[in-house]
Amino acid sequence: MSNLQIGLAIAGGVVLAAVVAHSTWTSRKNKPRQAEPPSGDGVIDTTTDPQEPSFESTGNDESADPNTTSILQTQNALSHDPVNDMALAMMHEATLHAQREPNAQDLARIAADKAKAVQQAQEEKRHRTNIADTQLLAQDLIPVEKRPNLDALIDVIAAIEIDHPITGEAALAAMPTTRRVGNKLLLLEGLQTENGLWEQARNGHKYSAFQAGIQLANRMGALNEIEFSEFVIKIQNFSDAINGAPEFPDMLHEVARARELDSFASAHDAQLSFTIKAIKTAWSPGYVQQNAARLGFVAGVIPGRMVVPAPVVGLPPILGLTFDAQAAMSEDPAQSAIWELTLSLDVPQVDRHEEPFVRMVRIADELARVMDGAVTDDNGQALSQTAIASISRDLQALYDTLDARDLSAGSVQARRLFS
Repeated sequence: MSNLQIGLAIAGGVVLAAVVAHSTWTSRKNKPRQAEPPSGDGVIDTTTDPQEPSFESTGNDESADPNTTSILQTQNALSHDPVNDMALAMMHEATLHAQREPNAQDLARIAADKAKAVQQAQEEKRHRTNIADTQLLAQDLIPVEKRPNLDALIDVIAAIEIDHPITGEAALAAMPTTRRVGNKLLLLEGLQTENGLWEQARNGHKYSAFQAGIQLANRMGALNEIEFSEFVIKIQNFSDAINGAPEFPDMLHEVARARELDSFASAHDAQLSFTIKAIKTAWSPGYVQQNAARLGFVAGVIPGRMVVPAPVVGLPPILGLTFDAQAAMSEDPAQSAIWELTLSLDVPQVDRHEEPFVRMVRIADELARVMDGAVTDDNGQALSQTAIASISRDLQALYDTLDARDLSAGSVQARRLFS
């Protein structure tokens, strides 16, 4: 083979190696970022206290005592639990005395140690039981959002008189099959005979009167004449079943009120969103979920959605984070590439005292910093501090307007109206 052929072969090999290296580098560069492995916080610390006897032994030490080796294996299999530590100490004590004949004093000490260990085990068990009971009690003490009640501010209300009290079972049997009229919420409440409070009918209670209501407006629009007529038919059928006499308000007046409320709601509705875009490398679903979880997000019901839950069970989430649902449901999520996230806030649904916009800005900045991304608006423009300050001022004015209308953000009325 000539020198020219050898040179060409070497050059070809170098070029091929360069192509393979570039391809490998490009593939690794474009691979979505993956979630970090567990930090190992749950790893058991096996270091020994210098004041305690050491049970360390190496496999090369042929002179190691077999009893001590057995104890070491047992120690490695157990976690550092107070009861286990006591048991290990007793085993070590027994090993030290195994080389000689125990006397009465030794037997008495061993019996006392066993009794002490049993007592400590029982105390530890009671302590753990008390902790578990306390945790369960704390969960029970978490407030839960109650079902909505009728409110003349956002509902058409029709009173229903009855001749004599009826049971909750009878009322439930006569209820309409659906709690919707068109796209509006239909509610029925009874006046409980025992405490004189209005509530949705329940088994085991008696009711001396009823009232029915239909919501005036929501994000689907205002109550119209057709929906009002359907409401009248449903409530008349319910009243006939319980021998009641309904009294309906004037339809034209209520429809006009619904239109005015819908106009106000449309002018004061606000749903904010930020977009967080990957700058260089895409993200995997696991990478997104891991970083979002560190900021208080939990998995939502819909794939590709996470939320910051409200402090009260049953309330809407404070913030939402969404990404490509197909990537979340992929057979191999580690290979799915996510290039942008949407951080959202439904303003009327969240109490202003939660400071949702401040938290939204802080979370967006933190996600962008940690995940090497950029925060933009819906049009892809970078969000400046001036723009954020302007949005904050507009939000405060919106909150004040809703408060003045008795539709404060996060209230039951606001959540129903803006739904």
